[in-house]
Amino acid sequence: MSAPELPELPAIQPDEVLFVGTAFDDGLPRWDQMFRAIGGRREADTLLLEDGKVRLRITSDPRWENVSSGSLPALVPAGAAPAPVMVVADIGAVYGGRDVLLVDLQQMPGRGARIAMGELGTVLGEVLDGTLRFDDLVHGMDVDGCYRGGGGRPAFPVPTEVVRTGYPMLPDGGSTIVVRTYFGDEAGWRSLLAEFGGVDEDGRVGADLDPDEIDVDDYPLTALVVDDRRYEDLQPGQVPALIPPGEGPTLVALADARACGEPGRPLSVVDVHDTPGLLAVLPRRMVGSMDCNLELANMDFAEFVAVDGAPVWWEQG
Repeated sequence: MSAPELPELPAIQPDEVLFVGTAFDDGLPRWDQMFRAIGGRREADTLLLEDGKVRLRITSDPRWENVSSGSLPALVPAGAAPAPVMVVADIGAVYGGRDVLLVDLQQMPGRGARIAMGELGTVLGEVLDGTLRFDDLVHGMDVDGCYRGGGGRPAFPVPTEVVRTGYPMLPDGGSTIVVRTYFGDEAGWRSLLAEFGGVDEDGRVGADLDPDEIDVDDYPLTALVVDDRRYEDLQPGQVPALIPPGEGPTLVALADARACGEPGRPLSVVDVHDTPGLLAVLPRRMVGSMDCNLELANMDFAEFVAVDGAPVWWEQG
């Protein structure tokens, strides 16, 4: 069943940046503590930062509750000329102790970067005047997906080069999606699917598993498989904007050349919630466990990015 149609984001003035609330309690946005941490001056539905040089247009609608942040660019009105980014007060920032989320609207729409709340005005000012590009924010993130300038890098840096554009929206396929992005090794792809347990008539892996036969060391993944050449060379940062607006899947796993040919079948797993576009590389046998832990909120995505500075799948793969 498809997700209900969501309202568009409001049109804004050329000198404004949208500040969108997606975390609610009884239909009311819960972001007052965020405003205090961010600072600035509130005037009705506008938050002024950097002595008024940065104008945040505050907007919320309960129908946006828990919408995947990376899919918000799809709700920008057609023909609008938005600012380079939007600011999102998501559940991680409001309740989870996370930094505030910036979402790219121009370079690679949908990908995200977290910004310390007290630094939001400064960073936004530099983004708006062209001093910082979103690529710079991504390259300067730590493993938690927060921009740290020249300090810290994810164990697997998130690619920022756009190989090509024009990808179709991904199907609304449930909790998790595996997308084939490499078509140069048919035998390797078939072998990967076999290790997942094979694909059923609905295009899913793991749908008919017996709970009594689950191997906890190779936890099965239940996911929709997308085998479509239109997604060839899809990059992690391009994934969030391809999620239909709504809560979205738990994660999206890209099956690239490594997944088809390298030992352990490592997949490029993309965060679509905490920091949209953030990348973790895991062997096939760990992706099911990751999916389960994220679905149950036992762990955060960043916990799979690195262990003591070393990539997870090298530690355990």
